Amino acid sequence: MNYLLITLFIGIGATAVMDLWGFARKPLLGIARPNYALVGRWIGHMAHGRFRHTSIAASAPVHGEHIIGWTAHYLIGIAFAALLIGICGLAWVRHPTIGPPLAIGIGSVAAPFLLMQPGMGAGIAASRTPRPASARLQSLITHTVFGLGIYATGQAIHLIHLM
Repeated sequence: MNYLLITLFIGIGATAVMDLWGFARKPLLGIARPNYALVGRWIGHMAHGRFRHTSIAASAPVHGEHIIGWTAHYLIGIAFAALLIGICGLAWVRHPTIGPPLAIGIGSVAAPFLLMQPGMGAGIAASRTPRPASARLQSLITHTVFGLGIYATGQAIHLIHLM
């Protein structure tokens, strides 16, 4: 398999694992699922030159924001998988270890903390939310699950002998 297909499989697989966690945490912990339509709204407003909001939820809806948000979510997952493959190469897929994907997953929390949350009105690392510590912890857990998803997908590719 080539770099592109491996990267796509790993990125999509890891993001799907992250989404399964997002869906499971509501019945397990009573925590709402992430709303990627709001990410789509934020991105949609960028096309009109608006990059920062006081509250993305209070901003005008954007046509297609659900599709935009979910597509961006998976493309971002693929981009982080590309980062892993770019750093470790296909050798990691041939012999997956947990360290690199956990580093990528945990490190990827910088994107919402420093870019998305401030741009959407939640402040740096959710500092403007009602419960910043809880929001930070949930982000960290979710991105750790993403890292575990990278590892699990790499293991699955290795075990079914695609590499």
